[in-house]
Amino acid sequence: MIHAKNIHKYYDQLEVLKGVDLHIKKGEIVSIVGASGAGKTTLLQILGTLDKPSPAKKESENQNTENSSSLFINNEDILKMNDKSLSKFRNLNLGFIFQFHQLLPEFTALENVCIPAFIANKSKSETEKEAKRLLEYLGLSHRIDHKPNELSGGEQQRVAVARALINKPDVIFADEPSGNLDTHSAENLHQLFFKLRDEFGQTFVIVTHNEELASMADRKLVMSDGQIIA
Repeated sequence: MIHAKNIHKYYDQLEVLKGVDLHIKKGEIVSIVGASGAGKTTLLQILGTLDKPSPAKKESENQNTENSSSLFINNEDILKMNDKSLSKFRNLNLGFIFQFHQLLPEFTALENVCIPAFIANKSKSETEKEAKRLLEYLGLSHRIDHKPNELSGGEQQRVAVARALINKPDVIFADEPSGNLDTHSAENLHQLFFKLRDEFGQTFVIVTHNEELASMADRKLVMSDGQIIA
């Protein structure tokens, strides 16, 4: 599903990722943990195609390109795509859930969920039908016409989950998805991820400081100083 090799990231002279290799199977739930500054979010953004890896710095002029970075998702060579192709691939194949739900305040829950499908030029009637189905599945059928400021934190995050699912993506990337929720809402969200995986077969890659969520995952990866150490 996801094959990443020799992923580096530099910000000026600061090396944030130091040659990360990663293989994630289809339908797997993988958590990524580590101290702040370990490189977790940077790695997630690169895996999610929101950022690009930096070229590995050559130790000598004679160094060959065998150690260059590569990233394949669903057998697609991500690093060889142009911006237009990459945007289309991202919209149709990847879903994102963030700590701060990033809902648009002027739109209703239903409208927020529909946005990625509208970007993909899917029909309005079919999109709204699917969005209503997802919101009902997530227990929000009575909130579809409410705007974000009329929803609780847990409800807002479930709307964000529905938005991430609207295009039936193969992979869901989540960055501290429960970090802004109370304990009860966080537990519900964690259980939801596993329910979604079991019912729809999605792959989840989750950056989290929540040890309970991290330990529930099929695999927990530990990052330190820009590398996966366990």
